[in-house]
Amino acid sequence: MRQLITLSIISILLLAFDLYCYKAILSVFKNWKPTTKKWFKISYWAYTLLLIIGVFCSIYFKTVLFLSLKSIILVAFFLTVICKFVLLPFLIIDDLRRLVIKLTRIRKKNVVDSTKETIAGNPISRSDFLVKAGLITAAVPLSSLSWGIISGAYDYQIKRVKLVLPNLPKAFDGITMAQISDIHSGSFYNKTAVKGGVEMLLAEKPDFVFFTGDLVNNLTNEVREYQDIFSKVKAPLGVYSTLGNHDYGDYHFGRESSPAKVKNLQDMITTHKTMGWNLLMNENRRLKVNGEEIGILGIENWGMGRFPKYGKMELAHQNTHDLPVKLLLSHDPSHWRGEVLEKYQDIDAMFSGHTHGMQFGVKLKDFQWSPVQYLYKEWAGLYREKQQQLYVNVGYGFLGYPGRVGILPEITIFELKRA
Repeated sequence: MRQLITLSIISILLLAFDLYCYKAILSVFKNWKPTTKKWFKISYWAYTLLLIIGVFCSIYFKTVLFLSLKSIILVAFFLTVICKFVLLPFLIIDDLRRLVIKLTRIRKKNVVDSTKETIAGNPISRSDFLVKAGLITAAVPLSSLSWGIISGAYDYQIKRVKLVLPNLPKAFDGITMAQISDIHSGSFYNKTAVKGGVEMLLAEKPDFVFFTGDLVNNLTNEVREYQDIFSKVKAPLGVYSTLGNHDYGDYHFGRESSPAKVKNLQDMITTHKTMGWNLLMNENRRLKVNGEEIGILGIENWGMGRFPKYGKMELAHQNTHDLPVKLLLSHDPSHWRGEVLEKYQDIDAMFSGHTHGMQFGVKLKDFQWSPVQYLYKEWAGLYREKQQQLYVNVGYGFLGYPGRVGILPEITIFELKRA
């Protein structure tokens, strides 16, 4: 009920905002023919109302139809609101300009009235320049975000990283490891492109592979259509995986346990096993090459704030004290600073995902920026603190916005080196 009231208030505010924009647009296109104005009015308000209805339906109706349309509806809503909010400052500036002119006229009229004279005043029209400049500016995020859907969603990038681990056994020197993260199979709409990304990964012939969580958005059955593709991800020394915050069904069933939620999680565990992935649920494995060993540890999701802490590091870490190198799979990078650095200083490197780089930003060789950096100190790439390292993969898939601008989907290839 509370959510319904909140959404209703937001909808009323958005409708008022839409009316403000609508009147401003009409005011600068006064020369439109009556027929053009009529069709613009019908199109504008029909789109607005359908979008609001669609958001309500996608939230309150859990049918297959609305679950599949949810991303499209929310993205259309997001793009529309962003564009109108970009337009808003131009309209406010114009209204302030008109207010100043009006107050000046009133002041002059009062002065003239005191001498029993009158002055003529024409209505103060909107500035065509300001409104049209706002419309052009609003088109910039619309075009860039639209291009991110068309071009960026499946533009997989191979990122190569030399990972120096001083205590690495000689047998592992030069071995390669791949990492993918945040597949979010429930968001995909191009199976051929997804397959192409997997083929790029396999062409690198890594010795072992890490997957660091979020195979789906909400339900395990989302991966069904893509299971045959990801089952092809194999490596001589194995594929090791862990769960992310989206893999538990919390966003569909809620945090409380239920038979359906328990079954969904069991199906997720079975899916990893069916694909041949070694799912680490607060446990570890010993990776052996030519008689020498390193440890691979994996925990369930451990996040800060509103994200769940299902991970139990003490279980994953037990019986690993004799291993010279320990590599940790933990979906959320906040776990590194929240627990690993302080309590588990023998973890040489941790591998995460989760942030997606917010699927928007700038990522160059020596510079990177994204709004997500104001939420996560470590959000993309390699980080070091004393002898410990963290790598954050910006993800293979996407969530919500079905595209990427500047922060492209990533396949990371690590070369392990002793020095």
